[in-house]
Amino acid sequence: MQAFRSDQVTHGKFPFVQSKSEIADKPQVSPCPACGDHIAVPLLDEQHQPLATLAWPKSRSEAEQMKRLPLSFVRCVSCGHVYNHQFRYEDVPYSLQPNLMFNKGIGWSKHIDFVCNLLIEYLAGTETVVEIGCGAGELLAAMARLRPEGRYIGFDPNAETRQRGSVEFRGELFVPERHLVELKPQLLVSRHVLEHMVNPLGFLQSISLSARLSNLQPLLYTEVPCIDRVFENGRVEDFYYEHNSHFTTESYTRMLLRSNSDLQMLVHNYNREVVSSIVRFGRNTTPVDFATEAASFKEKSRQARQVVGLQLQELHQQRTKVALWGGTGKGAAFMNYFGVDADRFPLVVDSDEAKVGTHVPGMGQKICSPQAIAENKIEIVIIPTQWRAKDIVAEMRGLKIDLPTILIEHQGKLVDYFVDRHPY
Repeated sequence: MQAFRSDQVTHGKFPFVQSKSEIADKPQVSPCPACGDHIAVPLLDEQHQPLATLAWPKSRSEAEQMKRLPLSFVRCVSCGHVYNHQFRYEDVPYSLQPNLMFNKGIGWSKHIDFVCNLLIEYLAGTETVVEIGCGAGELLAAMARLRPEGRYIGFDPNAETRQRGSVEFRGELFVPERHLVELKPQLLVSRHVLEHMVNPLGFLQSISLSARLSNLQPLLYTEVPCIDRVFENGRVEDFYYEHNSHFTTESYTRMLLRSNSDLQMLVHNYNREVVSSIVRFGRNTTPVDFATEAASFKEKSRQARQVVGLQLQELHQQRTKVALWGGTGKGAAFMNYFGVDADRFPLVVDSDEAKVGTHVPGMGQKICSPQAIAENKIEIVIIPTQWRAKDIVAEMRGLKIDLPTILIEHQGKLVDYFVDRHPY
């Protein structure tokens, strides 16, 4: 048998054997969990493996018969993030089995001491500290020993809800919109959690929005494995199912900046195998402005449905002969939203001859040609597509359809196109 020779190995980085054209043939359209961009390329040949850290089989046969899950790791071409685009959170039994990282080496212990002392510097005394995915709670316990006057709360789906010393454990997932308001923490901690999430960027952005809506400005310390050295040294064993996301320094930084936070610290630890940061949330008002505008629009749309609904009912009760111009697209959306049913308002016309003879989606009116307006002695035409009202009125005049009243919806009510003020 030929002996293994180390000089046959390419050191540094894997040699690239694919041409640019071969790579371009294999892009995946899949949202990046770190930056949100959608184009990625395969990182490894797809294969199926069992859970690597959370299974703990008790026999050889049990180990051999374990369910195998897809490892379909791709790399975002925008930020360099690596992720399994076929990962399913429900396939990982976090609530049944603890995700314990066993490492009692001297170097790792020094790293934990560094983290503990770093975070203590941000606490003045009685602040509330929340750790998301606290595991057995060693970090919180260490912080509590150094700063006993604070309040320390750990969230973990595998934890038992109880009080242990000065640390309160909650056996549940941390929900930003609920727990930030309840606990008002000054410091959030998330160590080796984001790489397990389907959407870590979305999680951070939800913290950011919830903090701003609650008028809070918490700090967040996060820590994840860093795979910069994976590419430097050609490691493949880093990629297993439980770790959905693999952060490079670039992708980690991009995620933090996209989370509407102020980045205050970023540092590599543990021989550059770990990257960590401190950010502050709650200062960016733009997400709140958009959220407030959305809430206002939602309330106005509810009022519009009620007001327009009453106006339509009044037209029906007065036995006014009404036609709607436009039976698909926005016209159909208008009729479905405001309940313009076929029994009360049977006549719908459309300029597009191809649509004549078909029916309004959801409501059922048969779509007729505009000539039906004269044939049915229509008194009022409602134009749901306000932005086309000017053209439709001109078309009506060209067809010798002369009606005194045309209605459009504007600012939550039906208004007279010829009399009332509107931008159309």
